[in-house]
Formats: sequence, structure tokens, C-alpha cells
Amino acid sequence: MKSITIKGSKRESVGKVATKALRNAGKVPCVIYGGENVLHFSADELAFKKLVYTPNVYTAMIELESGEKIAAIMQDIQFHPVSDKIIHVDFYQLFDDKRITMTIPVKLSGASKGVLNGGRLLFTNRKLRVRALPKDFPDFINVDITPLKIGDNVSISDIKDEKLEFLHPENMAVVRVAMARAAAVSAIDDEDEDEETAEGAETPAAE
Repeated sequence: MKSITIKGSKRESVGKVATKALRNAGKVPCVIYGGENVLHFSADELAFKKLVYTPNVYTAMIELESGEKIAAIMQDIQFHPVSDKIIHVDFYQLFDDKRITMTIPVKLSGASKGVLNGGRLLFTNRKLRVRALPKDFPDFINVDITPLKIGDNVSISDIKDEKLEFLHPENMAVVRVAMARAAAVSAIDDEDEDEETAEGAETPAAE
């Protein structure tokens, strides 16, 4: 998984006055949990642009002025209700031997046979919650939809990975191919027509 570097400074004061002064200066107050001690720091709001405004998932390398480097993932983010500016970010520290939970995007590849035959692709779960060691997380989870015919689906059990623990029921569908509504209506009309034809047919007279 790719990582983004965020350069920050430790916060000596965490009171409301100091926090307001940071935000007025274009800084974002942040907290890192998960280590021996909770660490408070601040960073420029622009430093979070690639981490927040993207559909991709990244880890973060927090580089402090003291030279300390901390690998972390973003756990929570708060925005101002009016200006939509970032006002606070929570991080969780990463350790090589400690599993964590993250939400990973799903990307589809291939061209479904069912869709090519008029079916409708239903991509119902575009992100999945996964638990794994930090080094084992992929940038995304690839799902090949090429074999899917109308009525088929790809469920959690179909994309199992020994290194990843999916926090969803095994039978949960990630993507499926349904019959297009127009095709379904046409099929019903054809059935009705067949029934009317059968009902209207004359019974041969006995000789």
C-alpha cells in the first residue's frame, strides 16, 4: 500500500485557545493513538489533500520536526460544518507485527458475459472492511467479472486471500449481474402471449 508523508510539529499545548490559534494559522490539530503514549501534533491543512480528497487508501508517514517518524493510518477526520475545512484528524499508529482494520476499495476488471448479453451489472459493495498486517494490505481488491453470466455474482468467499481477513459474511455479494428490466418485461410478455395462444387454440373434434 502506498504511503503519503505528512510533516508536522508536536503540540505543547492542547487547550482551546491554542487549538483555535493553530486553525487560524492554517494548521490542523492531530492526534496519534495506538502507541505507548498519545501524541499531539499539527500540520498544514494542504498536507492532507492527497490523503483525504481521493478514492484511494493510503497510509501516512508522520515526520515531526524532532526527526521522529511514525507510520500511521487515518482513523477519523472532522470538517467545519460551514466552511468544510479540516479541523481535526485522528491517526492510529502502525506496527509491523500488529494487525489493523482498514476499508479497501474494490476495482472491477474484465467484461462480463452477462452484461454483453444484455444483463445489468450491480456493483453493490465498492469498499470492503479488511483486517491484516500493514505490509499485506493491497491498494485495492481486484474482482474479475469476465465469467459472470446473468444471475451470477461474486461473493466474499470467491475473493478470499490467506493474508486478508474480510469482515463480512462469506455469502455477501460484492457484484452481480441481473437481468435487465426491459429483458425481464419482454420475457413476461412472451409468457403471457404463449398462454393466450394456448387458451385460444381450438380443441380438435373427435371423429
